[in-house]
Amino acid sequence: MQRHSEKSLQLTKKLGVVLRKIRTSKDVSCTKFAYQFDIDKGNLNRIENGLIDCKFTTLWKISEALGVKLGDIIDALEEELGSSFKLDDEE
Repeated sequence: MQRHSEKSLQLTKKLGVVLRKIRTSKDVSCTKFAYQFDIDKGNLNRIENGLIDCKFTTLWKISEALGVKLGDIIDALEEELGSSFKLDDEE
């Protein structure tokens, strides 16, 4: 079992925040979104709540379903985390 650092947990939570913001800005419920785009509702909920890491393929599928470029999600995540965020604090 892999232990997660505080930084990776922060990243996971912020990704969930970003995805929820984008989905709700499109006025789509989690249930409807999951059903419409064949994404497991439980996983989507856990991703949006920052409880699990999102696999890259799942993130790609979510971005397509949201109608946004994956890069736009990454940009929003970077903005949410702030410019000083780094997973590795060592220089």
